[in-house]
Amino acid sequence: MIDIAVLREDPWPDAADWEALATRAATAAIEATPQRDWLTHPVQIEIAVRLTSDDEVHTLNRQYRDKDKPTNVLSFPMVQPDLLDTVTQGSDDGEVLLGDIVLAHGVCAAEAAEKGVSVEDHATHLIVHGTLHLLGHDHGTDAEAEAMEGLERDVLAGLGISDPYLIRED
Repeated sequence: MIDIAVLREDPWPDAADWEALATRAATAAIEATPQRDWLTHPVQIEIAVRLTSDDEVHTLNRQYRDKDKPTNVLSFPMVQPDLLDTVTQGSDDGEVLLGDIVLAHGVCAAEAAEKGVSVEDHATHLIVHGTLHLLGHDHGTDAEAEAMEGLERDVLAGLGISDPYLIRED
């Protein structure tokens, strides 16, 4: 079973149901992977989603990735990719923290405006993207990027969200 905990900080608006949005996005991402059985497994798989400021993400990006700028989403896996197959077997207390996903409001809002989509739809995409990173997916090579983007497109289509990688021609 999956448990998504969301911490919303300013400047993220509190009008949206971020917990429902994050749960829907992460669940859909997991359903599209070999880890789909986790959704019905008795071990509780936990993902923490933090919605925060560009400044906070800038600090995290500099501290953990040596990149001195904010970015839209950061993922912090707590399980090594080669141990993902054993996650449901290795829990002493019936809970496993899969990892953290952190989104920067200003970057997300600007990208959403640029793409002509709602902040909620763009955040959904970024949570899908972050969840896939927690599951060991990456985009370090062209082949990995193509595979990950294809998976994201499929997941988002299933959620009724248009292809985030289409180039808009206005």
